Amino acid sequence: MRAEKAFWDASALVPLCVREVASQFAERQVLRRKPVVWWGTSVEVCSAVCRLYRIRKITEKEQQGALARLNLLSRSWEEILPNDALRALAEQLLAKYPLKAADSLQLAAALVWCGQRPANRVFVSGDQRLSEAAKAAGFAVIEISQAIP
Repeated sequence: MRAEKAFWDASALVPLCVREVASQFAERQVLRRKPVVWWGTSVEVCSAVCRLYRIRKITEKEQQGALARLNLLSRSWEEILPNDALRALAEQLLAKYPLKAADSLQLAAALVWCGQRPANRVFVSGDQRLSEAAKAAGFAVIEISQAIP
């Protein structure tokens, strides 16, 4: 069976790189839904991993493993590249939804990926505010953080 594609925001990918409560659920989802991501996603995930190391939530060895897993993941995902139209759409989304700049770029990339027809398209997220905006935009949202028992 071939995995369907889904848009994954950076927060949903972190549990695939760093072992945490949501990791098992995220691993099941990535087997079913091949990630499509925003061009800057690897930088955002790397930032999260490095922050976890700096605040001593993970060891240096765990950081190295997480960055190696990120590298492997990035080889198989599809990236939505930046362009003027995506930037303009992200700016419009900031006026419409209470998003941070990086999150508006993620949502804009998801909308570009689906040709601005989000019905029946899946958006995988670990961020509540971004999840709410994606739902309002019309995506079927899978919330990684909400799936934890």
